[in-house]
Amino acid sequence: MSQLASMSEQEQQFINAVQQAIETQAFERLILSQYKGALEHLEKMTFRIISLQNQEMMSCLYRYKTQDVTKNYPINESLTVIQQYFVQCKQANLFTNTQEIQLKKNKKKALLSYSKAAPKKSNVNEQHDRAKQRYVEQESYFLQPLGITDAKAQIIPSMARKWKQINKFVEIFSGALEKIEQSEPALHVVDFGSGKGYLTFALYDYLLKNQITPYVTGVELNPKMVEFCQNVATASAFKHLEFFQGDVRTYAPEKLDVMIALHACDVATDFAIHTGIRLNAQMIMCAPCCHKELRPQLKSPTVLAPMLQFGIHAGQQAEMLTDTIRALLLNAYGYDTKVFEFVALEHTSKNKMILATKRKNFTRPDEQVLAQIAELKKMYGIQKHSLELLLNDQWDLQGIGCKC
Repeated sequence: MSQLASMSEQEQQFINAVQQAIETQAFERLILSQYKGALEHLEKMTFRIISLQNQEMMSCLYRYKTQDVTKNYPINESLTVIQQYFVQCKQANLFTNTQEIQLKKNKKKALLSYSKAAPKKSNVNEQHDRAKQRYVEQESYFLQPLGITDAKAQIIPSMARKWKQINKFVEIFSGALEKIEQSEPALHVVDFGSGKGYLTFALYDYLLKNQITPYVTGVELNPKMVEFCQNVATASAFKHLEFFQGDVRTYAPEKLDVMIALHACDVATDFAIHTGIRLNAQMIMCAPCCHKELRPQLKSPTVLAPMLQFGIHAGQQAEMLTDTIRALLLNAYGYDTKVFEFVALEHTSKNKMILATKRKNFTRPDEQVLAQIAELKKMYGIQKHSLELLLNDQWDLQGIGCKC
């Protein structure tokens, strides 16, 4: 109450409005900006009410110059937290389901203004885990040096499609994350072919804000990209995000929970998947590219010869066969696997994704699935599939043997 007593009349009116909005479930969000307190590099705070494990919480995104931090508070403690920072900020904006209230402070007085809110189509108290429109906070610092947002945290128009792609990828990742086993609060992720790091940074940020300690490595052949991304990681204070110059054949992680390989060319996808299986990754995400290995081997079954005489159809058939065998091999080696269309990460039609999550209690390859693979290979005259050979070698080395 001492803080409230020292406030001006306008400040007290604003805090009363915040309290009333929370109590009447009219609260949408509160933004405290132009912070002048003792916390170094803190710029502003955004408060929202979320539902976390069936309990309402006040979530606050603290935006610093180089990083974002999210903290959740019980509703009955939230007003105390808000008041603590409110007195140290020069501007506050409260959004309710009926109006916006703005308070601006200067050296002489505080100015209070009211305006009507635009009508909303959806409920304010969205489910934190699934009803959030975006999986990456637009205010996140790392988006600026990557060229997604400008200095005011607004999406750069030419990057709107990329912004959508990033969020779609993290949405898929978050859904798969719920299905895997996590024995510890840390997650080890390797992103093969990380490029400029759009998705690498977004995954690290998402895990960090969901109270999971991320150990993420981006693997990229281009040394300039590696240097650029490492500098952005340092500036973002992402201390467990590293970038390595190399590829799937030169980088050997010691521990791997999530393996990502998007647009790894031709058999590089097979090496990446094999790395995930060999290291017992709980999740494998691939967007295959450049299917060259099976095309020269492909022999048209008699009934399909009229269709596969056309080069474009033969290419599509080879691509489908390659990824079908990959998916079946993942199934055979202990994974639940999906193959589906994904929003292209670049301006390309290659937007297929293979998503696999580890099943419990896997002991040996599924002979029935391996028999299905053998029948497909026989039908199309396929002699060699790199992922199959890599897995055969792995199981032979383990002394188990496999009739693949």
